[in-house]
Amino acid sequence: MGRYVNVAIGQLGPVNKVDSRAAVVARLMNLMREAHQLGADLIVYPELALTTFFPRWYIEDEAQLDAWCETAMPGSETLPLFELARTLQVGFCLGYAELSREQGEKKRFNTSILVDKSGEIVGKYHKVHLPGHREHEPWRAFQHLEKRYFTPGCEFPVFDAFDGRFGMAICNDRRWCETYRVMGLQGVEMVLIGYNTPVHNAPAPEHDDLSLFHNQLSMQAGAYQNGTWVVGVAKAGTEEGVDHIGGSCIIAPSGEVVARCVTKGDEVAIARCDLDFCQIYKRTTFNFDLHRQPQAYGPITTIKGEALLADGSPRHP
Repeated sequence: MGRYVNVAIGQLGPVNKVDSRAAVVARLMNLMREAHQLGADLIVYPELALTTFFPRWYIEDEAQLDAWCETAMPGSETLPLFELARTLQVGFCLGYAELSREQGEKKRFNTSILVDKSGEIVGKYHKVHLPGHREHEPWRAFQHLEKRYFTPGCEFPVFDAFDGRFGMAICNDRRWCETYRVMGLQGVEMVLIGYNTPVHNAPAPEHDDLSLFHNQLSMQAGAYQNGTWVVGVAKAGTEEGVDHIGGSCIIAPSGEVVARCVTKGDEVAIARCDLDFCQIYKRTTFNFDLHRQPQAYGPITTIKGEALLADGSPRHP
């Protein structure tokens, strides 16, 4: 008898600057209703789902920046989503910009939360791998200023929910093998990932045609190498003149894609996921306790950037 979770993708199309929180929440609620009709236990929404992707703009006004962020969750505008979750008994994972004050210091985070079927928050994650740049770069067609606006997270926690072990990651996190492995070492069985990914990579335009391929490649590798389900959900389409990939999908611990979206608009796709399927990989090929050799992995945590030559000697003695 497996531990089954019916998981829905809640892909969003573009969210524009003029779109109100209430309008976006209404779209999220429509996706939740559709997912409920399909038998979903959980629906996963994208990164920064409540607003347009504002790090594409250079913003000096602190008040304007803060206006893109949530100071409470749920707040008055997001409460209806929590109430609907409770009514329908459908949990959700939601990405948003968070404004917090810690010991009098203001911080912004690129945040994701996990909410159970009763509408209660059971997990929170702050994006660790912030991409882009810190300073205004006018040569770009659009900016990518997450490093300027957000404070990076410092851990990859996992949470007991939906009768399993769940973790979260956000956008650029999915490209880093360490993301999955840290959660894998905690027994993660499903990783929920929201993303906003432009087709165009300004520093490396030769990657543009591979953007969708790289998206799926990184998530499939993370799923297989850690024996976990991975759910990747996009905010897709042309948002404020910037083209974003879609490619939302659900990936099994085998690395196989079992469900995917086919549009770049608001769309639901669903899969029946057996969490016990993870054990086929966790107890064989990726039996960490049997096969891992941590004593050989020292540079992963002691060296941040490439610092060794092929023979293992220091690049900069």
